[in-house]
Amino acid sequence: MQDAGTDMKALVRDAQALLSAAAALTGEKAEELRGRGMDMLDRALGKAGSYQDQAIEKGKELAHTADVYVKDNPWRTVVAAAGVGLLVGMLISRQQQ
Repeated sequence: MQDAGTDMKALVRDAQALLSAAAALTGEKAEELRGRGMDMLDRALGKAGSYQDQAIEKGKELAHTADVYVKDNPWRTVVAAAGVGLLVGMLISRQQQ
């Protein structure tokens, strides 16, 4: 997913550069650059939507897996949650001193 963020940033940066260059030009060349910049932004938006869909799907899978684990191991889950709560409580009380 980190590569996806890098790809998105590069696409947007390139599109911004093209649109900035097009702003300084007039005529046919400017229109061509604006068109290319808009195409790049459209691709970036398409990729963003795709990544969002993938993230939502992965989140649903993780939630389902967690739900199944909790139902199969209720006491382990209670003990783990209590342990985490105790640890967080100790850290908070230490910071307040």
